[in-house]
Amino acid sequence: MGQPKVETSPKVSDEVRKTTCYMCACRCGINVHLTSGKVTYIEGNRDHPVNKGVLCAKGASGIMQVTAPSRLRAPLRRVGPRGSGAFEEITWEEALETAVSWLKPLREEAPEKLAFFTGRDQSQSFTGWWAQQFGTPNYAAHGGFCSVNMAAAGIYTIGGAFWEFGQPDWAHSKLFVLFGVAEDHDSNPIKIGIGKLKARGAKVIGVNPVRTGYNAVADEWLGITPGTDGLLILSLIHCLLEAGKIDLDYLARWTNAPLLVNATEGPEKGLILKNAESQPFVIDRRTGMPAPWDGAGVQPDLGAVWQGHRTVFQHMAERYLSAEYAPEAVADRCGLPAARIRALAAELARTAFDEAFELPVEWTDFRGDRHSSMTGRPVSFHAMRGISAHSNGFQTARALHLLQILLGTVEAPGGYRLKPPYPKPVEAHPTPHFVAASGKPLSGPHLGYVRGPENLALKEDGTPWRIDKGFTWENPFSAHGLMHMVIPNAHAGDPYRIDTLFLYMANMSWNSSMNSARVMEMLTDRDDKGDYVIPRIIYSDAYASEMVAYADLILPDTTYLERHDCISLLDRPISEPDAAGDAIRWPVVQPDRDVRGFQSVLLDLGARLGLPGMVKEDGSPKFRDYADYIVNHIRRPGVGPLIGFRGEAGDKEGRGDANPDQLARYIENGGFYQAHVPDGAQYYKPWNRAYQDWAVATSFYETPQPYLFSIWSEPMRKFQLAAEGHGFLQPPDHLRDRLQVAMDPLPVWYPPFGEEAASGFPVHAITQRPMAMYHSWGSQNAWLRQIHGKNYLYLPTKIWEAEGFAEGDYARVTSPTGQIVVPVAHMAALNPDTVWTWNAIGKRRGAWALDEGAPEANQGFLLNHLISEVLPGEGRLSNSDPVTGQAAWFDLRVRVERVGPKDHAEPAFDVLPRVVPKGRARA
Repeated sequence: MGQPKVETSPKVSDEVRKTTCYMCACRCGINVHLTSGKVTYIEGNRDHPVNKGVLCAKGASGIMQVTAPSRLRAPLRRVGPRGSGAFEEITWEEALETAVSWLKPLREEAPEKLAFFTGRDQSQSFTGWWAQQFGTPNYAAHGGFCSVNMAAAGIYTIGGAFWEFGQPDWAHSKLFVLFGVAEDHDSNPIKIGIGKLKARGAKVIGVNPVRTGYNAVADEWLGITPGTDGLLILSLIHCLLEAGKIDLDYLARWTNAPLLVNATEGPEKGLILKNAESQPFVIDRRTGMPAPWDGAGVQPDLGAVWQGHRTVFQHMAERYLSAEYAPEAVADRCGLPAARIRALAAELARTAFDEAFELPVEWTDFRGDRHSSMTGRPVSFHAMRGISAHSNGFQTARALHLLQILLGTVEAPGGYRLKPPYPKPVEAHPTPHFVAASGKPLSGPHLGYVRGPENLALKEDGTPWRIDKGFTWENPFSAHGLMHMVIPNAHAGDPYRIDTLFLYMANMSWNSSMNSARVMEMLTDRDDKGDYVIPRIIYSDAYASEMVAYADLILPDTTYLERHDCISLLDRPISEPDAAGDAIRWPVVQPDRDVRGFQSVLLDLGARLGLPGMVKEDGSPKFRDYADYIVNHIRRPGVGPLIGFRGEAGDKEGRGDANPDQLARYIENGGFYQAHVPDGAQYYKPWNRAYQDWAVATSFYETPQPYLFSIWSEPMRKFQLAAEGHGFLQPPDHLRDRLQVAMDPLPVWYPPFGEEAASGFPVHAITQRPMAMYHSWGSQNAWLRQIHGKNYLYLPTKIWEAEGFAEGDYARVTSPTGQIVVPVAHMAALNPDTVWTWNAIGKRRGAWALDEGAPEANQGFLLNHLISEVLPGEGRLSNSDPVTGQAAWFDLRVRVERVGPKDHAEPAFDVLPRVVPKGRARA
């Protein structure tokens, strides 16, 4: 009897198109299956370097984004009060003419009156360029609300950072330690990497107040008290120094540990000592004499003293060997036993040094020294928002990089590897540009890396150029801006009033702001004349988010499967440590609504405004649309948004003229391109001659850029000197003390701000984004809602039992700023003094086309209502890290009380009216 034929892989479509996912920041490759032109299935692209075919729940559910009922359908103009939901549909021509009528006078008279900020936008090199050509200093993306501490601390210390800048050496690492990882960010790559580690028997340790996601699969979990990660890390450093378990050769060769710190009293004290040519130098231990830091054959002496000046290494050792960093001194504060801290330090040391190995790879360093092998230190780290979103997060991130450096693991086999175009020294990055002039573009990019007080965005009278007060004495290194302060500052007229707020994909009236209830009031507040305090708001999004109802003009965006996007090396590429990579998105389906890709709309606006670079000499548009820009825009000679298939014949890599068939070649290649690092150049990139030469050829640098890792930060010391009274530029007196502490050139820990005001609020309250959701889009996705349709405030056993909570209860949660009433659940794997919830699950009733009875809109909630955007006291200092301006929303302290059973969370805001267009039909 014959067996029946079973089709194990039935055909699910009649066409497959390969593009790039946008459901989180991983930018995985996807195969989009179409049937009769409609999306019917999404799977991972097995040939893609990021995910290698793996696809998470977010990526697979992208199909629901293309069909979501919340999609905006046409341009809209407000016809009722803000927040009323009263709009009329207008044509694109009317919408663009309206926008131009608002923006053109600003550009001609006061460009700074436009504030242009974007959310989780993956085309920031383009949106930033547009704002630069307009001439406003007021541009940034969401990084100041998310993770700028991670990015800036990494750049200032090692020339790269965690997440998009690098990753662990999954092939060789034997011990992997995660600090405060954000589960929504690095989804597939981390999962794949942890799978590789566990398959080899490597150990994973999680350090996080909450044991979910990656921490749940870790071999060990350390439930640390929020905001104390930096103290723990410095205690680990104390133990390593005490035991002599540090990589002295690595420190001497590749870091500024052997450089001399100026000991002379005065304005140069604490800066790196320079020679007559204004260059730093070292003491060669063979001769005992000064020698160039990059000189051939030089062997720097870590313990040298020269004319009373000591090395960075000696300053560092003296500080961290102090008893104040001993585990016994920090244990109670960190919420961890001293013995456990010492055990972790011992495990780091044992793995890094006792399990060290050699890769038989020959290479030549920047000094010309030849090496027959590469030393492997099989310890790697990863960190993200959990340590970043604190007012001490910058220094905590620096401390973690210092820990890596002392173990000799950064860019070493088995350690943390940077992804091209990183590593880059601070000097390879621009400084911020901010001087606005009528009718002219800015002289350079808005965002950059400050070297000293001379780079601050201050007018001659000392007031800020930027509406968010970025790059001022309040937040000198604000490399991503302060998106969370745009609306509060504009409403307060501090430092000045604006005319038009232009937002893209930034849900500022809800989960992308602190003190959300107050921000909604700010958006609708009127002045004494009855005019809105923020006169005009233009908003672009693909969906009817909470923010839509507060805008005056809506420019509806496409979904990510309906437009072109560029994941560029000028911005946020898809590189791997062994290959530079970039990618595109392209319209795998056409929209069935009167919507346009936001980037193409910006180019249209730019041409109508006559912005430089967007019009030809005769005034006609230079680019047809964003796809045309991606191919033909030249940022500098031979360098454009994409590195692949350049030149007229498409045979150039990195540098070359525009190729009219470039996008077609990318599509043929699966939507991506990779430029592979040459053999022998994969490790020790900052100091490897072969890598440096390849980086120049591939367009990352114009000349080789070898550099030393910065244990001692000279830019930070310059600000500390200013706070001490040295130099021409001086900070306001009320900021001197905090600058002296926060701008310490060596990593330091200090308690999070606002602790005194929170003395009656003993519980830490934090949020996490769930792995299944990244954008606000995700929490209105029909499939993802089945995973996270409701959020609870999770209480540790200590609080659950002390307050007598039972299943089904609600709690009243009070902070110095406000009060909410929310559903609770018990969680044992949680720091005993911490409560937490999933962020952005709670929705306002009526938004996102959700039913008014949806659990997200009734039982769902935000902790944002409890967080003040400013610190207690006078002066309106932002509730942010004092170095970078990173929003400090993990510093929240609360009091928790049992309420008992309820059926809805509070506050219960009025139902947000559906965006139902009124007036004439769409064109």
